[in-house]
Amino acid sequence: MRVLFVGDVVGRPGRAALAAALPNLARRFDGFDFVVANCENAAGGKGMTGNVMRAMFASGVHAMTSGNHIWDKNIFYPDLDAEPRVLRPANYPPSCPGSGSVLLERNARGSEMPLRLWVLNLQGRVFMPPIDCPFKAAESFLSLNLSRLQDDSTPVLIDFHAEATSEKLALAFYLKGGQTSPRGQTSPNRVSALVGTHTHVQTADERVFPEGMAYITDVGMTGGHGGVIGVSPEVVIPRYLTGMPAKFDVCASEPRINAVVIEIDESTGRAVGIERVNEPVDCEIP
Repeated sequence: MRVLFVGDVVGRPGRAALAAALPNLARRFDGFDFVVANCENAAGGKGMTGNVMRAMFASGVHAMTSGNHIWDKNIFYPDLDAEPRVLRPANYPPSCPGSGSVLLERNARGSEMPLRLWVLNLQGRVFMPPIDCPFKAAESFLSLNLSRLQDDSTPVLIDFHAEATSEKLALAFYLKGGQTSPRGQTSPNRVSALVGTHTHVQTADERVFPEGMAYITDVGMTGGHGGVIGVSPEVVIPRYLTGMPAKFDVCASEPRINAVVIEIDESTGRAVGIERVNEPVDCEIP
C-alpha cells in the first residue's frame, strides 16, 4: 500500500500547488492508494469552507486531517459534522463538531481487492490550546479497536498536529510498540505511521522504527514558501518590530509541495518505507 500524506495546505497557493502536483507525483510513484492532506489552513490561510473541501476532494484527496485552526470558520461546522472524511483532532471534547478518525476503503490499484486505512487525528498540548491528552486519546482509539488490531492488519495513520518536537517524538515512542512492561510483556506495533504537522517547516528526520512504524516530526507546508511559514513577510516583519497585531496575508510566491510517501505492507500493517517530498510546483494561482 502506498500512501501520500500532504503537509498543511495554506490558502489558494496551497490548493493550486496540491492540484498541480498530485498527477505528477502519482506518475512518479506509480500511483497512490490513499491521499491524505492536512486542510486546517486551506481557506484563506485559516480554517475551512465547504467549497474548499469539495475542491480538495476533486483534486484527488481521499481524506483530510486538521488542527486548532479548523474552528476558525464556524460556517464549516455543519460540513464537519456531515463529512466523515474531514477530521478534527480526536482529543477535543466529544461534543465538538466532527470526528477524530475515519476508516477509508478503496480497491487496490489494478485489483478488485479492497484496501483499508484508519486515519486518526490528534493535537498536542505543549504551547497549544489546553485540550484532552493526546496520549490517552490515542490509547482510547486503539483500545476500542483492540480485537481488530490483534486480528486484522488494517494500517493506522496518525496526524499529530503539535508544536513541540519532543511531544511528537514521545508519542511516537509511546505508540510504536516493542516496549517491555514490568511483567515482561512486549507491546505490539499498533500504528503504521505517525506524521507531525503544524509548524509548516519540514523536518529531515524521517525513519521507520524497527517495530514497523514510519515517522517524521513535521511534514511541512504546501503553499507559498516565499514568505514566513505561508504568510507574506511584508505583514509579518512589522508585527515583530512593533508588537502590534496585523492581519496576515497568505504568501503566493514560490509555491511548493511538502509531503511524505509511506509504503506499508498491507498483509502486516507494518511500514516498510517513508520518503520526503519537498519541491517547487509550477502552477497558476487563481
